[in-house]
Amino acid sequence: MTPNHQHRPRVLVVGAGIAGLALAHALREQALDVTVAERDTQVRTTGAGLYLPANAVRALDRLGLGDAVVPHAHAIARQRLLDRRGRVLSQFALDEIWGTVGDCLSIGRRELHEALLSSLDPSLIRLGSAVTQADAEGNVTFEDGSSERYDLVVGADGVNSVVRRGVFGRTEPRFLQQVCWRFIARSAEIGPTADWTVRLGSAGRTLLTIPLGGERVYVYAETAGSTPQPPSGDWRARFADFTAPGAELLEQGADAYFAPLTEIDSSDWTRGRTVLVGDAAHACSPSMAQGGAMALEDAVVLAEVLGQAQTQGVGITGALATYQARRAGRIRWVLDQNHRRDKARGLPTPIRDLTLRVGGLRLFRANHAPLHAEP
Repeated sequence: MTPNHQHRPRVLVVGAGIAGLALAHALREQALDVTVAERDTQVRTTGAGLYLPANAVRALDRLGLGDAVVPHAHAIARQRLLDRRGRVLSQFALDEIWGTVGDCLSIGRRELHEALLSSLDPSLIRLGSAVTQADAEGNVTFEDGSSERYDLVVGADGVNSVVRRGVFGRTEPRFLQQVCWRFIARSAEIGPTADWTVRLGSAGRTLLTIPLGGERVYVYAETAGSTPQPPSGDWRARFADFTAPGAELLEQGADAYFAPLTEIDSSDWTRGRTVLVGDAAHACSPSMAQGGAMALEDAVVLAEVLGQAQTQGVGITGALATYQARRAGRIRWVLDQNHRRDKARGLPTPIRDLTLRVGGLRLFRANHAPLHAEP
């Protein structure tokens, strides 16, 4: 990469999701020439909710996006782990987990997406521009048959990334034998001061409720699944034995968004003039709620190393090697902790409950301790 006064590198970000929009904003702040290619003809701002742990909020601040996002978010102060009958297994204040890293927030996906969109000039986003092929030299072919060459192509196009498949081979997502449903409900009973609360049943059944402010509640339901397709019948019957307010909330979930849970366990994210970020690089179980956080941290680190490379005259491949080295250990930690937490939730119910009663706070502290450090 040559210094900024000689050449402004052209960067194509493939995908206008959370990772792509946050990265595009950060790269513009580094004075790079950025275009976002989005396959849909409109940027989708639909979705359920999102929990932003403290390292995700810190990343938003470092990206210069905190002021755009925080007014639309809701502060979460505590976490509670209950059994399906509502009996407390463990509960603690989130500052006991995160210390001085910062606050934890919840936000509707629509609000987050719209806040990220507001940070970009709309002319930078090419809607209806599906990428059908990409190579490691920065060559991209679009669905309309046109081709362009970029100094850098960033695959931010999600778990089924076209960029990953074209450049990095067929690293397919691994189904985690878990499926989930997500939706936003309304509940005057839960209210805006409620905690992040998860209810744990047998057979991997999990019902998570997170207040979004006002009477809005993000509801996440998960259970074991033998296939990545929606099971037959009304999925809510699987949680019929969960006590209130679960039953009342589930009544509002007829049109919940269904998804199989998948993982991409690979450390191969950079090749030539191509790099992967977010779920395209390292999709993971939502057990630690770190998927969005890792995507935002990817944007922080990638923008930083590219900005440094631009001022120092370092080549693209050198900058990407630095990015890879800085992210590999942290992503590996999150994947491993997700595996441990998912395995613990699958223990026989009496053992799982005893483990959480005796050591819940200690386990959560250990899970998150390395994430206190800057990415």
